Amino acid sequence: MAETTTLARPYAKAAFEVAKQDGALDQWSTMLALTAAVTCQDSVGSVLKDPSLSAEQIANAFIAVCDDELNDKGQNFIRLLAENKRLVLLPDVSALYEILKANQEKSVDVEITTAFEISSDIAQKLAESLKSRLEREIILATKVDQSLLGGAVIRAGDTVIDSSVRGKLTKLAESMNS
Repeated sequence: MAETTTLARPYAKAAFEVAKQDGALDQWSTMLALTAAVTCQDSVGSVLKDPSLSAEQIANAFIAVCDDELNDKGQNFIRLLAENKRLVLLPDVSALYEILKANQEKSVDVEITTAFEISSDIAQKLAESLKSRLEREIILATKVDQSLLGGAVIRAGDTVIDSSVRGKLTKLAESMNS
């Protein structure tokens, strides 16, 4: 997995720079999400790996599948990936692009998992607290997981705050076994 991320990173950065320069961050986000979804289709995957097809044929077929959703620069991006045999990296490119976009926009997706449904008032207070702590706009999603017993688990990017009863019991068990 780390290898594909390493290979995808320069393409994500290049797409991000072009999108930022053109003021089209959302448009590129949509195009990359679409192309990543197309890449994940089984029938498309077999075409991408077909050694009898040239890079140009693969790129043209891929662009045809995406129809009019790709602008000229998006089509050139697909051709570049096809020439370098990197179309299979599109899901990773899209994910890395979204991280770069979120950093640019100073926003982060936050998922709060609780044992019980929380009110919108409490969710709003948590979002405000996280906004000041992370210094970013918060895009909040809540989820219920009754196995937590109580408390909450907050995931913001690569940060995890586990203040659930289950998490605390696990830590206690680990410290007793040490």
